[in-house]
Amino acid sequence: MNLNITGKDFDLTDSIRNYIEDKVSKISKYIGDEFDATATLKIEGNEQVAEIRVTYDGEVIKAVTASKDLYSSVDKDIDILEGQIRKIKTKKDRQNMTDTIRFQASQSENDNLDLDGEIIKTIYYSIKPLTPEDAKLILEEDVKNKFLPFINVDTNKVNVIYKLKDGKNFGMLEPEA
Repeated sequence: MNLNITGKDFDLTDSIRNYIEDKVSKISKYIGDEFDATATLKIEGNEQVAEIRVTYDGEVIKAVTASKDLYSSVDKDIDILEGQIRKIKTKKDRQNMTDTIRFQASQSENDNLDLDGEIIKTIYYSIKPLTPEDAKLILEEDVKNKFLPFINVDTNKVNVIYKLKDGKNFGMLEPEA
């Protein structure tokens, strides 16, 4: 822990320095001993202002409070900093947890994809008797699907109509004979 204490427009006493060192050291239970802290104390009218800034792991948090008593200003700052640190840690923990879940899900998908030449997914469609024009109209309205199997009313055979890559035109699969 690196702590820098400065007083503006007044001299700091040893008791104030020791008090701030003691209070700032309590933050180490949340973030460890590897952090920098700067405490700036000043008097503005009847108010005594304490500003404490903590930097750790690329995060910078700051608390500024003013009250009639310098010690209570420091206490309020420490409470604010502890709350901010807990919030940041909780947010990081949640993000790490969701990233881990996503990694595990993608890992399990990748494990399944290691198989070559295997059927790994089956999609079921209901096949309705339609004319090719009706099938085209249904597929135009359906933004999710790229193809639609149907029974061609004219030939009584299963056909598949699909969207071409240009997004404007369609293709059709029709069995021979």
